[in-house]
Amino acid sequence: MASAAGKEPSDGRGKPTAERKRPRGFHEGRRFKIFSGSANHQLALDICKHIGVTLGETRMQRFSDGEVYFQLLENVRGADVFVVQPTCYPVDQHLVELLIMIDALKRASAGRITVVVPYYGYARQDRKDRPRVAISSKLVADLLTTAGANRALFMDLHAAQIQGFFNIPVDHVFASPVMVSHFKELDLPDLTVVSPDAGGVERARHFATKMGVPLAIVDKRRTDINVTEVMHVIGDVQGRTCLIIDDIIDTAGTLVKTVDALLEKGATRVYAGASHAVLSGQAVERIANSRLEEVVVTDSIPLSEEAKKVSKIRVLSVAGLLGAAIENIHMETSVSTLFS
Repeated sequence: MASAAGKEPSDGRGKPTAERKRPRGFHEGRRFKIFSGSANHQLALDICKHIGVTLGETRMQRFSDGEVYFQLLENVRGADVFVVQPTCYPVDQHLVELLIMIDALKRASAGRITVVVPYYGYARQDRKDRPRVAISSKLVADLLTTAGANRALFMDLHAAQIQGFFNIPVDHVFASPVMVSHFKELDLPDLTVVSPDAGGVERARHFATKMGVPLAIVDKRRTDINVTEVMHVIGDVQGRTCLIIDDIIDTAGTLVKTVDALLEKGATRVYAGASHAVLSGQAVERIANSRLEEVVVTDSIPLSEEAKKVSKIRVLSVAGLLGAAIENIHMETSVSTLFS
């Protein structure tokens, strides 16, 4: 299958793929394959281009009632296999696809199956915050493990403790190196990094430390699903450029309210960066009509055609970062060195 055309992806550390040296022994003594579901085929192609391998051949179709039919078109017996499939919209469809792909690989005697899930759906339901609700992120972890996954690679989980829901090894990588590099190049004056809620403080603080700038926090209260009320801003944003850092932009309701709160407190300009552009409901329209200067997201989730037309939305590729993590997992070397 042909690789995607365009600018050669970097390795997530600023160095083009062509300049990288393959780890000694790569592909030697152990077969290595990457397969993709239908959720983000382009990202899988870009990862393969970075590593220098061909995307595995499969056949995926649907019966007339919507059931998934999946078949591997090449031998995987004893191979080290990676399955790239974010569980983005439609979440349930892509999750079932992933489970069926894992099952097919297990029954085809793959040596090791690693699920590469750049965006982990159901991550926001990670605890019982109300009576009689499900902890669906734990349920999804159980489903992936039961299906036959031997290892998992995630990027920017909504809550880091989700790693503990798995009884298999989990590698958790972050888009921050790609994001930090981008915003450093912009050289924004008088910059303050802002966490849009208390739950994202650790993420925003890490980003602020990498950028060498101060941190502010917006105190918000969630009144219902996808409904929040901004309370007040903690920290000095008067006369400063603000950069809101979050993991997910879903309906963009909280994001737009946060922007308005910051500008009311005297911020001069507001940017936003998020790892996962879920962009459901009226999100695209809200961003387009907002007072945001720019929203920077990654390609962990493919943008809709509507979102691609919005000039305020900019996409950074994490194919190099994920490709480097896959290489390190295959070679049994440290993944954490990618962020040192």
